[in-house]
Amino acid sequence: MNPVHKRIPVLIHNGKPICESMIIVEYIDEVWNDRSPLLPSDVQERTRARFWVHLIDKKIYSLIRRLVWSPSSDNKKAAAEDLIEFFKVIEGELGNKPYFGGEGFGFVDVALVPFYGYFHTYETFGNFRFARECPKLVEWGKRCLQKESVSKNLPDPYKAYEFVVENRKKLGIE
Repeated sequence: MNPVHKRIPVLIHNGKPICESMIIVEYIDEVWNDRSPLLPSDVQERTRARFWVHLIDKKIYSLIRRLVWSPSSDNKKAAAEDLIEFFKVIEGELGNKPYFGGEGFGFVDVALVPFYGYFHTYETFGNFRFARECPKLVEWGKRCLQKESVSKNLPDPYKAYEFVVENRKKLGIE
């Protein structure tokens, strides 16, 4: 149902496809925002949230690809340093707030929380510890896991790592 990429994710609502993860999240927020809004009502705060989601979407995948799928240990070391630097920037945006939008779980949290399930994988491949490098982000992740919608949907960190290792072997990277 994705008219361009012919792939998922696609949300079908009223018989029409809504494509791409964060566009789907924005659509859900607009259609059902009376239940638990994800985007701030203030236009500047909403724009700020969209900026961070866009940055996460564009930057984090390339950093993770370099770290996890590179056969070279030199490349992994540089990728780990870049990934830590990026997560420190993200952690700076979080500051002392419980969630990126403040008191409530919101749009930026939805965009970033799937990566929390792979923190163990990134640490193992990058030979670092998030708890030491980005302790506020680790605490944020633990808060997010207290939400049933998050805890039921994030992968077990060790199974996620095993999955990546198996795929590296299949691809001949190990």
